[in-house]
Amino acid sequence: MSELPPLNTETIWAILNDQIDDATVNKLVWHCLGYRYDPNSQKWDSTAADPQWREEYPEPPNFIAERPPTVKLTRSIPKGNKQILKEKLGFKGYKIGEFGPRQTRRATAANWLFSYMDLMGNQ
Repeated sequence: MSELPPLNTETIWAILNDQIDDATVNKLVWHCLGYRYDPNSQKWDSTAADPQWREEYPEPPNFIAERPPTVKLTRSIPKGNKQILKEKLGFKGYKIGEFGPRQTRRATAANWLFSYMDLMGNQ
């Protein structure tokens, strides 16, 4: 997926600041989970996806629109990285009244992606 932005701190901030659309945020997470789009068949291939994800979600889930896959994503973040956005990026969260479920789910995706970067040694 060459159209994806690079997975770096600038991209994480762009997710948190709502500068990247929801579809791209989903695609970033899907790519990191191992889902690949096959343009020939015009279908998603979950062969390389983690078996725990592939079994429950043979098609990549919409993390921004749906709560259950976001809960699973949150639970998959290692305990030591649950507050990684706050600890390493200084993200203070959203102000009361300025966020809803969509922003919360975007922050979860950003947290998961930043944790993924940390685990891969990419920060």
